[in-house]
Amino acid sequence: MKASPPFRTGYAAVVGKPNVGKSTLVNALLGQKIAAVSPRPQTTRRRQLGILTLPNAQIIFVDTPGIHEPVHKLGEFMNSETAATLEDADIIVWVVDVSSSPTAEDELAAGKLTAIEHLPPVILALNKADLTGKEALVQNGKKYQALDPGVGTILPLSAVSGFNQEKLLAMLIESMPEGAPFFDEDQVTDFYEREIAADLIREAALHHLRDEIPHAVAVRIDEFKERDKENAYIAATLMVDKESHKGIIIGKGGAMLKKIGTTARLEIERMSGRKVFLELRVKVNKNWRNDANALKWLGYNQNNGF
Repeated sequence: MKASPPFRTGYAAVVGKPNVGKSTLVNALLGQKIAAVSPRPQTTRRRQLGILTLPNAQIIFVDTPGIHEPVHKLGEFMNSETAATLEDADIIVWVVDVSSSPTAEDELAAGKLTAIEHLPPVILALNKADLTGKEALVQNGKKYQALDPGVGTILPLSAVSGFNQEKLLAMLIESMPEGAPFFDEDQVTDFYEREIAADLIREAALHHLRDEIPHAVAVRIDEFKERDKENAYIAATLMVDKESHKGIIIGKGGAMLKKIGTTARLEIERMSGRKVFLELRVKVNKNWRNDANALKWLGYNQNNGF
Protein backbone atom coordinates (compact mmCIF):
# COMPACT_ATOMS: atom_id res chain seq x y z
CA MET A 1 0.00 0.00 0.00
CA LYS A 2 1.41 3.37 -1.04
CA ALA A 3 2.03 5.77 1.84
CA SER A 4 0.18 9.09 1.86
CA PRO A 5 2.33 12.18 1.22
CA PRO A 6 3.26 14.11 4.38
CA PHE A 7 1.03 17.02 5.41
CA ARG A 8 2.66 20.39 4.83
CA THR A 9 1.97 23.73 6.51
CA GLY A 10 3.52 27.15 6.06
CA TYR A 11 3.20 30.89 5.47
CA ALA A 12 3.29 32.41 1.98
CA ALA A 13 3.82 36.18 2.02
CA VAL A 14 2.18 37.93 -0.95
CA VAL A 15 4.06 41.17 -1.59
CA GLY A 16 4.57 43.85 -4.22
CA LYS A 17 3.84 47.47 -4.98
CA PRO A 18 0.35 48.94 -4.39
CA ASN A 19 -2.56 48.00 -6.66
CA VAL A 20 -0.80 45.13 -8.42
CA GLY A 21 -3.39 42.42 -7.67
CA LYS A 22 -2.19 40.89 -4.40
CA SER A 23 -5.56 40.87 -2.62
CA THR A 24 -7.35 39.79 -5.80
CA LEU A 25 -4.97 36.83 -6.08
CA VAL A 26 -5.43 35.81 -2.43
CA ASN A 27 -9.22 35.98 -2.75
CA ALA A 28 -9.07 33.88 -5.91
CA LEU A 29 -6.82 31.22 -4.38
CA LEU A 30 -9.10 30.95 -1.35
CA GLY A 31 -12.21 30.76 -3.52
CA GLN A 32 -13.93 33.46 -1.47
CA LYS A 33 -13.55 37.14 -0.68
CA ILE A 34 -11.79 38.00 2.57
CA ALA A 35 -9.74 41.02 1.44
CA ALA A 36 -10.99 44.36 0.14
CA VAL A 37 -10.05 45.23 -3.43
CA SER A 38 -10.48 48.36 -5.51
CA PRO A 39 -8.88 50.15 -8.47
CA ARG A 40 -7.20 52.53 -5.98
CA PRO A 41 -3.63 51.99 -4.77
CA GLN A 42 -3.04 51.13 -1.10
CA THR A 43 -6.46 49.55 -0.56
CA THR A 44 -4.78 47.05 1.81
CA ARG A 45 -3.45 48.79 4.93
CA ARG A 46 -2.88 45.87 7.32
CA ARG A 47 -1.53 42.42 6.81
CA GLN A 48 -4.28 39.78 6.73
CA LEU A 49 -4.07 36.01 6.77
CA GLY A 50 -5.95 33.95 4.20
CA ILE A 51 -6.01 30.30 5.28
CA LEU A 52 -6.41 27.59 2.64
CA THR A 53 -6.73 24.05 4.02
CA LEU A 54 -6.39 21.22 1.51
CA PRO A 55 -6.28 17.44 2.03
CA ASN A 56 -2.48 17.47 2.04
CA ALA A 57 -1.54 21.00 3.11
CA GLN A 58 -2.48 24.22 4.83
CA ILE A 59 -1.19 27.33 3.06
CA ILE A 60 -1.45 30.52 5.11
CA PHE A 61 -1.35 33.42 2.68
CA VAL A 62 -0.25 36.73 4.18
CA ASP A 63 -1.80 39.56 2.17
CA THR A 64 0.32 42.67 2.73
CA PRO A 65 0.07 46.42 2.11
CA GLY A 66 1.75 47.61 -1.07
CA ILE A 67 5.40 48.63 -0.65
CA HIS A 68 5.78 52.36 -1.33
CA GLU A 69 7.63 55.51 -0.26
CA PRO A 70 5.75 56.65 2.86
CA VAL A 71 4.80 60.30 3.30
CA HIS A 72 3.07 59.95 6.69
CA LYS A 73 2.90 57.69 9.74
CA LEU A 74 0.18 55.55 8.18
CA GLY A 75 2.48 54.77 5.26
CA GLU A 76 5.29 53.91 7.66
CA PHE A 77 2.94 51.55 9.50
CA MET A 78 1.94 49.85 6.24
CA ASN A 79 5.55 49.29 5.21
CA SER A 80 6.41 47.94 8.68
CA GLU A 81 3.55 45.43 8.36
CA THR A 82 5.10 44.12 5.15
CA ALA A 83 8.66 44.09 6.50
CA ALA A 84 7.69 41.96 9.51
CA THR A 85 5.91 39.54 7.19
CA LEU A 86 8.92 39.05 4.91
CA GLU A 87 11.14 38.03 7.78
CA ASP A 88 8.75 35.34 9.03
CA ALA A 89 7.50 33.76 5.79
CA ASP A 90 8.36 30.28 4.52
CA ILE A 91 8.06 31.49 0.93
CA ILE A 92 7.44 34.84 -0.77
CA VAL A 93 5.15 35.44 -3.74
CA TRP A 94 6.32 38.70 -5.31
CA VAL A 95 3.47 39.96 -7.52
CA VAL A 96 4.18 42.33 -10.41
CA ASP A 97 2.16 43.67 -13.34
CA VAL A 98 3.88 42.13 -16.35
CA SER A 99 1.74 44.13 -18.77
CA SER A 100 4.04 47.10 -18.10
CA SER A 101 7.71 47.70 -17.31
CA PRO A 102 8.95 47.96 -13.70
CA THR A 103 8.32 51.25 -11.88
CA ALA A 104 10.21 52.93 -9.05
CA GLU A 105 7.89 51.18 -6.58
CA ASP A 106 8.75 47.80 -8.11
CA GLU A 107 12.42 48.67 -7.63
CA LEU A 108 11.67 49.60 -4.02
CA ALA A 109 9.93 46.25 -3.46
CA ALA A 110 12.87 44.40 -4.97
CA GLY A 111 15.23 46.33 -2.69
CA LYS A 112 13.23 45.23 0.37
CA LEU A 113 13.62 41.62 -0.72
CA THR A 114 17.34 41.77 -1.44
CA ALA A 115 17.95 43.46 1.93
CA ILE A 116 16.69 40.41 3.86
CA GLU A 117 19.66 38.54 5.30
CA HIS A 118 18.05 35.10 5.22
CA LEU A 119 15.66 35.45 2.31
CA PRO A 120 13.05 32.68 1.93
CA PRO A 121 12.47 31.23 -1.56
CA VAL A 122 10.82 33.77 -3.88
CA ILE A 123 8.32 33.13 -6.66
CA LEU A 124 8.10 36.04 -9.11
CA ALA A 125 4.41 36.06 -10.09
CA LEU A 126 3.92 37.84 -13.42
CA ASN A 127 0.31 38.95 -12.99
CA LYS A 128 -1.90 39.90 -15.97
CA ALA A 129 0.03 37.46 -18.16
CA ASP A 130 -3.24 36.59 -19.91
CA LEU A 131 -3.61 40.22 -21.03
CA THR A 132 -0.03 40.61 -22.24
CA GLY A 133 1.40 39.75 -25.65
CA LYS A 134 4.10 37.08 -25.81
CA GLU A 135 6.89 39.50 -26.69
CA ALA A 136 5.99 41.98 -23.94
CA LEU A 137 5.62 39.09 -21.47
CA VAL A 138 9.15 37.90 -22.17
CA GLN A 139 10.76 41.34 -22.24
CA ASN A 140 9.03 42.72 -19.15
CA GLY A 141 9.55 39.44 -17.30
CA LYS A 142 13.30 39.77 -17.85
CA LYS A 143 13.22 43.35 -16.55
CA TYR A 144 11.50 42.29 -13.34
CA GLN A 145 13.85 39.37 -12.86
CA ALA A 146 16.83 41.71 -13.30
CA LEU A 147 15.63 43.71 -10.26
CA ASP A 148 16.31 40.68 -8.06
CA PRO A 149 18.61 38.08 -9.62
CA GLY A 150 18.06 35.89 -6.54
CA VAL A 151 14.50 35.02 -7.59
CA GLY A 152 14.30 31.26 -7.88
CA THR A 153 11.07 30.75 -9.84
CA ILE A 154 9.17 32.84 -12.38
CA LEU A 155 5.51 32.10 -13.04
CA PRO A 156 3.19 33.96 -15.43
CA LEU A 157 -0.35 33.96 -14.02
CA SER A 158 -3.61 35.87 -13.73
CA ALA A 159 -5.29 36.86 -10.48
CA VAL A 160 -8.57 37.33 -12.35
CA SER A 161 -8.86 34.56 -14.97
CA GLY A 162 -7.28 31.79 -12.89
CA PHE A 163 -4.43 31.18 -15.35
CA ASN A 164 -1.67 29.14 -13.64
CA GLN A 165 -3.20 29.49 -10.16
CA GLU A 166 -3.27 25.72 -9.67
CA LYS A 167 0.37 25.60 -10.68
CA LEU A 168 1.18 28.27 -8.10
CA LEU A 169 -0.59 26.26 -5.39
CA ALA A 170 1.41 23.16 -6.32
CA MET A 171 4.67 25.15 -6.09
CA LEU A 172 3.70 26.54 -2.70
CA ILE A 173 2.76 23.14 -1.27
CA GLU A 174 6.03 21.64 -2.46
CA SER A 175 7.99 24.42 -0.72
CA MET A 176 6.17 24.17 2.63
CA PRO A 177 7.75 22.36 5.59
CA GLU A 178 6.13 19.18 6.86
CA GLY A 179 3.91 19.69 9.88
CA ALA A 180 0.42 19.74 11.34
CA PRO A 181 -1.99 22.56 10.43
CA PHE A 182 -1.83 25.74 12.53
CA PHE A 183 -5.53 26.60 12.14
CA ASP A 184 -8.85 24.74 12.16
CA GLU A 185 -9.82 23.61 8.68
CA ASP A 186 -12.93 25.82 8.62
CA GLN A 187 -11.06 29.03 9.46
CA VAL A 188 -10.28 31.19 6.41
CA THR A 189 -8.78 34.36 7.96
CA ASP A 190 -7.47 35.81 11.22
CA PHE A 191 -9.74 38.87 10.88
CA TYR A 192 -12.99 39.06 12.81
CA GLU A 193 -16.20 39.95 10.96
CA ARG A 194 -16.07 43.51 12.30
CA GLU A 195 -12.57 44.01 10.83
CA ILE A 196 -13.62 42.66 7.45
CA ALA A 197 -16.73 44.85 7.59
CA ALA A 198 -14.56 47.94 8.15
CA ASP A 199 -12.45 47.07 5.10
CA LEU A 200 -15.55 46.45 2.97
CA ILE A 201 -16.97 49.85 3.93
CA ARG A 202 -13.71 51.53 2.93
CA GLU A 203 -13.66 49.47 -0.27
CA ALA A 204 -17.12 50.84 -1.12
CA ALA A 205 -15.88 54.38 -0.44
CA LEU A 206 -12.85 53.84 -2.69
CA HIS A 207 -15.11 52.70 -5.53
CA HIS A 208 -17.42 55.71 -5.32
CA LEU A 209 -15.21 58.66 -4.32
CA ARG A 210 -13.03 60.97 -6.39
CA ASP A 211 -9.28 60.52 -6.77
CA GLU A 212 -8.19 63.12 -4.23
CA ILE A 213 -10.18 61.63 -1.32
CA PRO A 214 -9.60 57.84 -0.97
CA HIS A 215 -6.19 57.85 0.75
CA ALA A 216 -7.58 60.24 3.37
CA VAL A 217 -10.44 57.90 4.36
CA ALA A 218 -10.38 55.39 7.20
CA VAL A 219 -13.17 53.38 8.81
CA ARG A 220 -13.77 52.36 12.40
CA ILE A 221 -16.54 50.01 13.53
CA ASP A 222 -18.17 51.67 16.54
CA GLU A 223 -20.77 48.98 17.18
CA PHE A 224 -21.28 45.45 15.89
CA LYS A 225 -24.29 43.62 17.33
CA GLU A 226 -25.49 40.20 16.26
CA ARG A 227 -29.23 40.49 16.87
CA ASP A 228 -29.66 36.81 15.98
CA LYS A 229 -28.22 34.28 13.54
CA GLU A 230 -29.83 36.06 10.60
CA ASN A 231 -29.51 39.76 11.47
CA ALA A 232 -26.81 42.19 12.59
CA TYR A 233 -26.50 45.90 13.35
CA ILE A 234 -23.31 47.79 12.45
CA ALA A 235 -22.49 51.42 13.19
CA ALA A 236 -19.30 52.80 11.65
CA THR A 237 -17.40 56.08 11.36
CA LEU A 238 -15.64 57.22 8.19
CA MET A 239 -12.74 59.49 9.16
CA VAL A 240 -11.39 62.15 6.79
CA ASP A 241 -8.81 64.89 7.27
CA LYS A 242 -10.60 67.82 5.59
CA GLU A 243 -13.98 69.44 6.15
CA SER A 244 -14.46 69.66 2.38
CA HIS A 245 -13.98 65.88 2.11
CA LYS A 246 -16.74 65.34 4.67
CA GLY A 247 -19.17 67.23 2.45
CA ILE A 248 -18.16 65.21 -0.61
CA ILE A 249 -18.59 61.89 1.19
CA ILE A 250 -22.01 62.85 2.52
CA GLY A 251 -23.07 64.28 -0.83
CA LYS A 252 -26.12 66.33 -1.70
CA GLY A 253 -28.92 65.32 0.61
CA GLY A 254 -26.78 62.44 1.88
CA ALA A 255 -26.81 60.74 -1.54
CA MET A 256 -23.13 59.72 -1.66
CA LEU A 257 -23.08 58.35 1.90
CA LYS A 258 -26.21 56.35 1.09
CA LYS A 259 -24.58 54.97 -2.05
CA ILE A 260 -21.45 53.95 -0.10
CA GLY A 261 -23.61 52.37 2.60
CA THR A 262 -25.71 50.37 0.15
CA THR A 263 -22.65 48.98 -1.66
CA ALA A 264 -20.92 48.12 1.63
CA ARG A 265 -24.02 46.56 3.16
CA LEU A 266 -24.47 44.18 0.22
CA GLU A 267 -20.82 43.09 0.42
CA ILE A 268 -21.02 42.59 4.20
CA GLU A 269 -24.20 40.55 3.80
CA ARG A 270 -22.51 38.43 1.15
CA MET A 271 -19.53 37.89 3.47
CA SER A 272 -21.50 37.17 6.65
CA GLY A 273 -24.53 35.36 5.25
CA ARG A 274 -26.94 37.49 7.30
CA LYS A 275 -29.03 40.61 6.81
CA VAL A 276 -27.29 43.77 8.00
CA PHE A 277 -28.55 47.17 9.11
CA LEU A 278 -25.63 49.55 8.47
CA GLU A 279 -25.42 53.05 9.92
CA LEU A 280 -22.61 55.37 8.78
CA ARG A 281 -21.38 58.73 9.99
CA VAL A 282 -18.47 60.95 8.90
CA LYS A 283 -15.93 62.59 11.21
CA VAL A 284 -13.14 65.09 10.46
CA ASN A 285 -9.75 64.61 12.14
CA LYS A 286 -7.19 66.87 10.50
CA ASN A 287 -3.92 65.16 9.63
CA TRP A 288 -5.06 61.84 11.16
CA ARG A 289 -2.57 59.90 9.03
CA ASN A 290 0.25 61.53 11.04
CA ASP A 291 -1.53 61.32 14.40
CA ALA A 292 -0.35 58.31 16.44
CA ASN A 293 -3.43 58.42 18.69
CA ALA A 294 -5.81 58.52 15.73
CA LEU A 295 -4.00 55.62 14.07
CA LYS A 296 -4.27 53.59 17.26
CA TRP A 297 -7.99 54.46 17.55
CA LEU A 298 -8.46 53.18 14.00
CA GLY A 299 -6.67 49.90 14.74
CA TYR A 300 -3.41 50.57 12.92
CA ASN A 301 -1.24 49.16 15.70
CA GLN A 302 2.31 47.97 15.18
CA ASN A 303 2.42 44.31 14.17
CA ASN A 304 5.31 42.09 15.15
CA GLY A 305 4.86 39.25 12.67
CA PHE A 306 2.51 36.28 12.72
